[in-house]
Amino acid sequence: MKILITGASGFIGTNLVNDCLEKGISFLNVDWNPPLDPDHLPFWRECNIMDKETLQEIFSSYQPTAVIHLAARTDTDIYDLNGDLNEYAQNTEGTKNVLECINRTPSVKRAIITSTMFVCEAGYLPKHDYDYQPFTLYGVSKVITEKYTREANLDCVWTIIRPQTIWGPWSLRYRDVMFKVMRKGLYFHPSKKNVYRAYGYVKNVVWQIQQILESPAEKVHQQVFYVGDKPVNLLDWVQCVSFELTGKSARIIPTICVKSLAIIGDILKKSNISFPITSTRFNSMTQDYLTPIDKTYQYLGQPPYTMKAGVKEIVNWYYTESNNASIFKKKLRVADSEKILLKA
Repeated sequence: MKILITGASGFIGTNLVNDCLEKGISFLNVDWNPPLDPDHLPFWRECNIMDKETLQEIFSSYQPTAVIHLAARTDTDIYDLNGDLNEYAQNTEGTKNVLECINRTPSVKRAIITSTMFVCEAGYLPKHDYDYQPFTLYGVSKVITEKYTREANLDCVWTIIRPQTIWGPWSLRYRDVMFKVMRKGLYFHPSKKNVYRAYGYVKNVVWQIQQILESPAEKVHQQVFYVGDKPVNLLDWVQCVSFELTGKSARIIPTICVKSLAIIGDILKKSNISFPITSTRFNSMTQDYLTPIDKTYQYLGQPPYTMKAGVKEIVNWYYTESNNASIFKKKLRVADSEKILLKA
């Protein structure tokens, strides 16, 4: 198997690359950003998926047998569903370019196209794969991603995956925001309990992706799978992380107090001042968000990592590899500066 992975310099992609290396699977990372892990540099080919000509050259040269399309703009901050979709052209037109390259590359036998659970808002369980209710422009762009995939008439076996809220090693968002706040003793959890969220440990997601690639065609062709874990009680997850990270339980305060802090965060955000919590984050801490994940378990089986095992791994990464990644990024910035000076 030869896998071409778009966007493998990102969070999920970095873990997928590590899995391929461990299993001796041939792969190529196509991304416009360098890898998070410097050890992955030999497998990286710089390319923006909006550049269809260069992308096709890479496909034709590498002749992959499988394609995993992860590349995307993933921020979810635009809530105007009638906003400018050009903001998410990577997700729409970029995916269309990838699909065209797949169709023009006969060696491709399998394709996995990445969507998101945000094609439906919290509290809404889709009745079928074409049932959408997005609440952000990002979600709208991924609905279009799915539409383009179905209309592409791919000759290969193809599958759409919808990642849940994914966490684990190489997640810079957890490293730079949540973990930093927890270590300073500034994390406060609302007292409302039994909030269930669709989370997923990244190595379980990688395992599910590999299961899709290896499953019989009739089991996965033209299917949509949510990838991640079964719902977790958010407070249980938070306490597990806090204890592993700091040796202490997270502090729980009345929900109204956390909501007040979130309102302050909203005000500061308008002035471009960073604050650990906003109303968006508060809602995610107090509102159930479930997905129809049972189908994934039925078709692909039980993923190997427990929540506790995953938490141990992400905290271990936080204290070791994340520091190495920061050093690597600094070296890249220095190298870029040297290039500019040489050109001058």
